[in-house]
Amino acid sequence: MTRPTVAVLLPCYNEAAAIAQTIASFRRALPDAAIYVYDNNSKDDTVRIAREAGAIVRSERTQGKGNVVRRMFADVEADVYVLADGDATYDADAAPKMIERLFDEQLDMVVGTRESDEQEAYRRGHRFGNRMLTGCVTWIFGRTFSDILSGYRVFSNRFVKSFPALTEGFEIETEISVHALELKMPVAEVATAYAARPEGSESKLSTYRDGFRILRLILNLYRLEKPVAFFGLISGALTVLAIGLSVDLLLTYLATHLVPRIPTAILCTGLVLLAIVSLSCGLILDTVTRGRREVKRLAYLALRPPRA
Repeated sequence: MTRPTVAVLLPCYNEAAAIAQTIASFRRALPDAAIYVYDNNSKDDTVRIAREAGAIVRSERTQGKGNVVRRMFADVEADVYVLADGDATYDADAAPKMIERLFDEQLDMVVGTRESDEQEAYRRGHRFGNRMLTGCVTWIFGRTFSDILSGYRVFSNRFVKSFPALTEGFEIETEISVHALELKMPVAEVATAYAARPEGSESKLSTYRDGFRILRLILNLYRLEKPVAFFGLISGALTVLAIGLSVDLLLTYLATHLVPRIPTAILCTGLVLLAIVSLSCGLILDTVTRGRREVKRLAYLALRPPRA
């Protein structure tokens, strides 16, 4: 049998201070791998330094990490894909172990969960934000990962070629995680070291802006993937509100056989009707979601599984 081909994918934006070190570390860890650097409109010498370091350099003009990942997944052909960042924060030496586990257990994705004692490795609020967002995904989708925002992952060919990649920015890791959970793909986690950025390298992640974007994506995926639960919650809230407003009306009617607050009675009737409509929407959309999930599952199964 031929050796499986491995592609290392490094999305980059202004990573001149770290990209050479990143390429060199993955070259040492995976000497037979093809290393791709996809530049996303860098204003510094990222492209030149990456070429001099021996990487295959390509570009994606539409700004955003999600757009870059979509382009990489579409363009690059390999049996195994290693996705990391070009900032030298991820441990390249862990990649062979992650690939080995992918093949040994016939997995479609292995997530490198970040472990670090360095305060500089995480910006202020990132640890708490990661735990909060991971908790949201756990509450909504059940089985989940301990680090949904990790950008260090190893994929099989059938994962990459069946993943739609619809997001544009740093929400891409969350979309990847939920995609794997919804299709019930075999996945695993491997603890990996996480280091601070080299001097001169700056994070492009905005703590609050990107955090809210990720939270919005989680809620949107909740609506799309769990429509009965999502619209059921809205229906339940409207029903509870209607009941709360109608209790006094009911007691007054039982005592006097009169309805003194007609506008409130009309409001309660409208709230109940909205609750019924909301629940009906959830039931209808659940059928659509099931059909869409079946199509995605069939597209996934049409591709070859990982084999060493």
